[in-house]
Amino acid sequence: MSTVAVIDYGMGNLHSVAKALEHASESLQTNSRVIVTHDHDTILNADHVVLPGVGAMRDCMGEIKRLGVDSIVREVIAAGTPFLGVCIGMQALLQNSDENNGTECLGIFNGHVHSFAESFKQQSISGLKIPHMGWNQVKQSIKHPMWHKIPDNERFYFVHSYYTQPDDNEFIAATCEYGFEFCVSLAKDNIFATQFHPEKSQHAGLQLYANFLNWDGKL
Repeated sequence: MSTVAVIDYGMGNLHSVAKALEHASESLQTNSRVIVTHDHDTILNADHVVLPGVGAMRDCMGEIKRLGVDSIVREVIAAGTPFLGVCIGMQALLQNSDENNGTECLGIFNGHVHSFAESFKQQSISGLKIPHMGWNQVKQSIKHPMWHKIPDNERFYFVHSYYTQPDDNEFIAATCEYGFEFCVSLAKDNIFATQFHPEKSQHAGLQLYANFLNWDGKL
């Protein structure tokens, strides 16, 4: 039986993610064991690892560092284990975020997390609500095992006020339009990350989780 570790650092809808992964496992008949944990050895021994998260970046990064999750994430990635970041779990992979007057993140990807409010102001965009909330189309930028059986421009569910901008467009796996085009998915080696919430995205989200359970971390 394979195991999936959902990293618990006290922030986010961990059990919703775990339930969605369990449902995806049942649909595949793989009987994957889903564990919500921050235990170092359990995470490192897992076959797949998920870093979810919602809330303020400063609080999330504070708990990530306090619990040593930052070093665990780096070890998991270095080991080649399939790794999925979701929402704040994606934003945390960048170098820093504008949220909370600037917050240092994990720096797995070069780039930054910016505010929709500030970007709308700079680009004189009006009439759009913040946070970006609800269903929106996701345009796939690359071919990837995580997009298996998911049509291009499929709709996923979003809730966020900040967006990710990597320095290298090579790592953008998908984009979305909300006032302007922005990155909503990152991919590099055994890392895949989404700004949208698969666990709130019905069939398409469950398919993405099923793809993750089937993914060996290679392209």
